[in-house]
Amino acid sequence: MNNTDVLEQYDRELKLFSIYMKDREYSTATQLGYMHDIKHFLNGLDGKPVTEVNDIDVLQHLTEIRVSGAGARYRNRCQSAIRLFYKVLVRFKVSTSNPAMDIEKAKVEKNRQPTYLQKQFLDACLQFVESKYVMRDVAIIALMAYAGLRVSEVARLNIMDIDFLEGRIGVLGKGEKWRYIPLPEELQQLLDLALQQRIEPRNKRDEHAFFISQFGRRISNRMVQTIADKTFATLIEHYPQFKGQALSAHKLRHSFATDLLRNGADLRTVQELLGHEDISTTQIYTHVMDEAKQAAMSKVRPTLPSFVHQRIKEEKV
Repeated sequence: MNNTDVLEQYDRELKLFSIYMKDREYSTATQLGYMHDIKHFLNGLDGKPVTEVNDIDVLQHLTEIRVSGAGARYRNRCQSAIRLFYKVLVRFKVSTSNPAMDIEKAKVEKNRQPTYLQKQFLDACLQFVESKYVMRDVAIIALMAYAGLRVSEVARLNIMDIDFLEGRIGVLGKGEKWRYIPLPEELQQLLDLALQQRIEPRNKRDEHAFFISQFGRRISNRMVQTIADKTFATLIEHYPQFKGQALSAHKLRHSFATDLLRNGADLRTVQELLGHEDISTTQIYTHVMDEAKQAAMSKVRPTLPSFVHQRIKEEKV
């Protein structure tokens, strides 16, 4: 089938998929990437109705991608797109099952360490926030840096998600799963101030949103990223050593995880606070544990026998 035929036969399903991603405020890049992957997948079905697709069809498609030379990361992205596509179809009762749900993801070599900021620079970021709505923007940066929220989670935050009585925040993360994060007292006080200075929403649909834009609407993912980018730009002005580094809003989340491990938190706790479904995702932060082991071992001072010391001296000569 050519691309035009795919668009015509699966027009309803593609529209539902597009509407869902826009409603959930997926980034523009993710929407374009997922839509490309789904059209490629549908094109390979040769006209087969989406309701008749099974796990073998999905696996065959993913295998063809791998054989064509694509890496594990791209293959997994395609699988995620198909899984989300069918999740939407099931939700809207177009399909009764998700054929991609139980297919294992390809193993990805986790040899890259995440970029992170040490605490002194995280603290500096809060000082460098400059905005007409400074309390709002400081709270946004702080939630990513000191509670590990994703950009999308900050944007989706509602007033009732913050329990000031219990001192915790409810976060609706990936996979529509909730996690609850205890908040330091300082962060509770900051959020209380941000709520007091909250912009009045113009649209009733946004009346529960915690963070409101200058236009009176729920703040967007793009705006959250922009606030972080401006803050990093000021950070670089004061600390030129960061020039050329790929600083982004997500690096605040990396920094949060790194700081937790430095302070003795175990991987399972960090996994729960970050909202990772699989602990293998959290294991990218094990470089911090390696540093801790190195620091601990540097304090070990074996007392060697005198004849060993003598031999060492002789070897140096």
